[in-house]
Amino acid sequence: MNRRNPNEHTDWCAGGHRCGLGEHRSEEIVVDIAGRSRAVLVRVRTAAGREHAEVRVRVALAPAELPARRQLIGLLGDLRHAVTRAAIAARPRPRKATS
Repeated sequence: MNRRNPNEHTDWCAGGHRCGLGEHRSEEIVVDIAGRSRAVLVRVRTAAGREHAEVRVRVALAPAELPARRQLIGLLGDLRHAVTRAAIAARPRPRKATS
């Protein structure tokens, strides 16, 4: 659990209009492949002090239905893998027993 005061600005907080409703939000980090895809990541600290990554992804789909569905299936599988990997990394590790 984050022990910092949730009302306190962090060094990554963008402030201004982004910092409201009890949340602190970073500047957007954008990965853009012109005409094909775009991903936007924002780090967020909620009013309760919990930190999250907010990710938006936009990918151009094939014009035909079947290839578009295949793309979506692949994208969902990749997102599931990424979210699972991030969740495992965030899980607290068990403490080692001291002798």
